[in-house]
Amino acid sequence: MVLLRHLLDIEDSESIDKKALSNGEVYIGIFKATLPHGKGKYIWCDGTVYKGDWEEGKMTGKGQIVWSSGGKYEGDFSGGYLHGIGTLIGHDGSEYRGAWRMNVRHGLGRKQYSNLDVYEGSWKEGMREGCGRYSWNSGNTYIGNWKGGKICGRGVMKWENGDLFDGFWINGLRHGSGVYRFADGGYYFGMWSMGLKDGKGTFYPAGTKHPSLRRWCSSLGCYESGRNLLSHSSSLNSEKTRVLIPNDMRSLSERMSINGIFRDSGRFSQGTVSLDENSSRCNPGSEFICREPSCMLSQTSDEGQSGVQDNCTVVYEREYMQGVLKNEKVKNTEPSRKTKQRNKFHVKETKRKSYVDIFQGHWSYYLMLSLQLGIRYTVGKITPVPMRGARDSDFGDRARIRMYFPRKGSQFTPPHYSIDFYWKDYCPMVFRNLREMFKLDAAEYMMSICGDDGLTELPSSGKSGSIFFLSHDDRFVIKTLKKFELKTLLKMLPKYYIHVGKHENTLITKIFGVHRITLRGGKKVRFVVMGNMFCTELRIHGRYDLKGSTQGRYTDKDKVGENTTLKDLDLAYEFHMDKLLRESLFKNIFLLCRQLSLDCSFLESQQIIDYSLLLGIHFRAPEQLRAILEPPATMPNHATLATSDGINSQGPLVIPPKGLLLVTHEPSSVSTAPGPHSRGDTLKANSLGEKEVDLLLPGTGRLRVQLGVNMPAQASHKLMQDEVDSAEIELFEVYDVVLYMGVIDILQEYKVKKKVEHACKSLKFDPQSISIVEPKLYAKRFINFLHKVFPQQP
Repeated sequence: MVLLRHLLDIEDSESIDKKALSNGEVYIGIFKATLPHGKGKYIWCDGTVYKGDWEEGKMTGKGQIVWSSGGKYEGDFSGGYLHGIGTLIGHDGSEYRGAWRMNVRHGLGRKQYSNLDVYEGSWKEGMREGCGRYSWNSGNTYIGNWKGGKICGRGVMKWENGDLFDGFWINGLRHGSGVYRFADGGYYFGMWSMGLKDGKGTFYPAGTKHPSLRRWCSSLGCYESGRNLLSHSSSLNSEKTRVLIPNDMRSLSERMSINGIFRDSGRFSQGTVSLDENSSRCNPGSEFICREPSCMLSQTSDEGQSGVQDNCTVVYEREYMQGVLKNEKVKNTEPSRKTKQRNKFHVKETKRKSYVDIFQGHWSYYLMLSLQLGIRYTVGKITPVPMRGARDSDFGDRARIRMYFPRKGSQFTPPHYSIDFYWKDYCPMVFRNLREMFKLDAAEYMMSICGDDGLTELPSSGKSGSIFFLSHDDRFVIKTLKKFELKTLLKMLPKYYIHVGKHENTLITKIFGVHRITLRGGKKVRFVVMGNMFCTELRIHGRYDLKGSTQGRYTDKDKVGENTTLKDLDLAYEFHMDKLLRESLFKNIFLLCRQLSLDCSFLESQQIIDYSLLLGIHFRAPEQLRAILEPPATMPNHATLATSDGINSQGPLVIPPKGLLLVTHEPSSVSTAPGPHSRGDTLKANSLGEKEVDLLLPGTGRLRVQLGVNMPAQASHKLMQDEVDSAEIELFEVYDVVLYMGVIDILQEYKVKKKVEHACKSLKFDPQSISIVEPKLYAKRFINFLHKVFPQQP
């Protein structure tokens, strides 16, 4: 007994009892009535042993458990669970030190796997989630964000050969904007989609002056967070860390069963040692071993670029589609004499007053927070009201909800970190009905806009000076309005309500709410919430704002970026359909033009002009280019797929064959949820017996075809006048494409013509240059242009 007291650290004044159970298990220690309470030791039949603190029959406090299979945990327990800070050494040699919650890793912790890979960072529900650092035994390192055990979000990957990628990820693959730095000093700034280059980018050979990485990170709005990622791991060994584990470990107390003596009794089975079913059994960094070459054009590897001399002034502007180079433009970065003179004698332009001035330089944060507070309040207030049809009294400026939001909070509003503001919600019952009509759940609407992820400010090159925000899930766009635009919207709202209710396939922008924020100084910010037409399952490679006009409808090429919306004269493609698609979708092309005519007639009746067709184009890579996607020597092992640890191997790079396939619609195989822009029926095809159809993209997925959404076509490149002597190389002439379209900018009323003319004269512009025409002529010109873009001939 003396030895036992010493082993259990029990004082001489405390009594020790030994209780043998009928199933052969034994408890030795202190009791409180009939329950273990204090120090004690429990031995299971299979040899599993717990030694430590107990509280009313449950393991609570400090303790150590050793499983018969060799696994060992030492640390905090609570209520029979691994809960707090502790160290687990698995039977396979893996070791985890960090925080636990209810038997799962939750919080911050460090795990060394049996293959000597190491992860330090945040865990959630037993999986890597949040910020963390993963080091492979091969020398590769990733520092960044995780979600559900997979690399997801912003992060930096560095390979053992010195290559580095800094950008965005999804499911362990590069996805979104990023910078790839090569060991030889070259850089590629561009876009990726599911691990492949997809979209526009620029390659800077070694020795070429490239943009500031700090400035690039700042342009993403996350430089500070990126810097924190790189320094975060230094604090991961703190004793105050909190972390997670797999859900297969049930409560230890539930597994203890001592008849008549213990409650919730049972025993530890050997299954409790399998704490790492999701751990990697192979090198989880194998995906990244297959590194892309620095550059590739006409099957020429960039590795030959490593000999580029310092002070090189040549860069390569490129555009990719699913990893295949679509076109390239060689550009000399040395400033021309004309550019130098322009920079030297640059005249400072008059500063225009903007919302930045209104919010004293912090407008983005304050405006976003105020929007979220107001929308959460009004949607929550109007949703419980019984559903009814819209009345005349529900329209107009007087149909509103008003509320004051003081910073300290009030009887009706919560305290917040924005500035004091007054909130006004226009026509709440009408927009509640519209959201119902658009099949939008109120809870989803609030979570999308008012969730913790916040809103993203979008860059705007428009002449209106409006500010745009994007919801975190890309479903909604929020745009600031001028006073006359708000009046126009409220005036046309009754007819808009009728039109969208009557025409389910309308391509006119969905409007979900109109609001106003008033600051204590009396300054007002008005804005509208609309559906995002480009919230699509496929990446949009080209965006065009088409008005059917040639007057000033072009974009300065020096200002064209990855997400720039181009204009009529920038459209370098003609759209056609091959025989099969033309025969299949001829009726649908007619329906498209007919619906656009109906939408234009509605806008004409409301005296609206200057609206546009917003066109999005997704290009498909030809199958015959698969051979030049990667050099054969670097192709990955096709047998290696995604590991269970969430870090994917590259696997076979599947490029779809030429042609777009229409197949019979299967609701279970595609997403049938109404999108933020479209809500019409699935389109039908003649070739399939007038049945509803889906668009099949081999290697990518299956998509539901609706009017203006996922519409297949072919795009023929046409040589523009300014391309004759250009250094740009367009590698292909015909592309399979998927089109998206909708009618936007519907708040320009014709009666403002005189005001616009007056403003133009005051700014010394020619009023004729803006080409304002009457609504009837504008609609006619617009429709004629659309018939050229979408021919109806079978």
